[in-house]
Amino acid sequence: MNYESSMTGNDTHYALTDENARPGGSRRWIMIGAMIALVVALLAGGYFLRGGGSGGDTAAAKKGAQQVPTVTVAVPGRSAVATAVTGTGTIAARREMPVGIAGEGGMVTRVLVEPGSWVSAGQVLATIDRSVQAQTAASLEAQTRVARADAALAQSELDRAKSLVDRGFVSKADLQRKEAARDQAAARVRVADAQLAETRARNRRLDIRSPADGLVLTRGVEPGQIVSSGSGQLFRIASGGQMEMRAQLAETDLARVRAGMTGQVTPVGSTEAFAGQVWQVSPIIDPQTRQGIARIALSYNPALRPGGFASASIAVGGVEAPMLPESAVMSDGKGNFVYIVDAQNKAQRRDVRVGEVSDAGVSIASGLTGTERVVLSAGAFLNPGQTVKPQLQASR
Repeated sequence: MNYESSMTGNDTHYALTDENARPGGSRRWIMIGAMIALVVALLAGGYFLRGGGSGGDTAAAKKGAQQVPTVTVAVPGRSAVATAVTGTGTIAARREMPVGIAGEGGMVTRVLVEPGSWVSAGQVLATIDRSVQAQTAASLEAQTRVARADAALAQSELDRAKSLVDRGFVSKADLQRKEAARDQAAARVRVADAQLAETRARNRRLDIRSPADGLVLTRGVEPGQIVSSGSGQLFRIASGGQMEMRAQLAETDLARVRAGMTGQVTPVGSTEAFAGQVWQVSPIIDPQTRQGIARIALSYNPALRPGGFASASIAVGGVEAPMLPESAVMSDGKGNFVYIVDAQNKAQRRDVRVGEVSDAGVSIASGLTGTERVVLSAGAFLNPGQTVKPQLQASR
């Protein structure tokens, strides 16, 4: 059924057929509209991809550039590195002299020195009561005078006999007896003199004297104490006040040490280091500890106390090697290594062998020539081949 409608007033004509009025026709128009919208969307997407593509790529590139890490690098070059061996040990007197009783002993009457006193050779350190020995010496001195008087009398009688023998008043036999009596008297004088000298020497040995110039380290006697030759050492003296440090060194280190090498000794509890010189290297190695002793001679200083513990560093030579801070050197199961930056600004692992470690840094015994750009820090966060932005550290 067809309907026609016409409106002549506005010269407009509408026609509606039954075909257009069907529901299926409306869906077809909807599908056509959707397809047109999809085409428009695809064209718009292509436009943005083409027009805005260069801007997107630039943003991505900028973001990638921002992700490249900046690392501090340095060219270490080669520096003079002093090679040293270190060890620990005790401080002692270089030549320690124990002083005891040389005579028969007795009761100590005076002690004249204290630990820390400087003494000279032969100086009296302590005295022992000698009242009995003094009386013995006085008796022998009197006997000596008697013997000398007898000798003088025998000489006078001999002289008179010689003047009378030519007159016949004295026989030659009497003269010989006078000579023999004179000789016996002279011998008794010598015996008396020897006995008196012996007694006086014994009495002098009652005084405890220093055998040489030096520094008194310890005192083990007090007034009123009874001492004898079995009392042991009463004083300890450092000859000349000279000290030494007996450094315990590993067997491999001891083989590099020679007499005459210089060393630095630092007592425990002190920041001051004292210069010394190796004067003796142990000829034996302890089979239990595999260590030996290097003896470092030191000049006297109140801070060097015998028996104290100290550390020593002995210079055994020097080499030219690159120096790096400890933060630049890393280690893993394969050993020590550093990161260097190549010409393409890529981080590369370089295995190295570490030499001396000191306050100045770590010396590299092998693996670097000193001309490489070495990453000073943050190497633990890098991977081999990773692109980095190196920032050269200014030379100090």
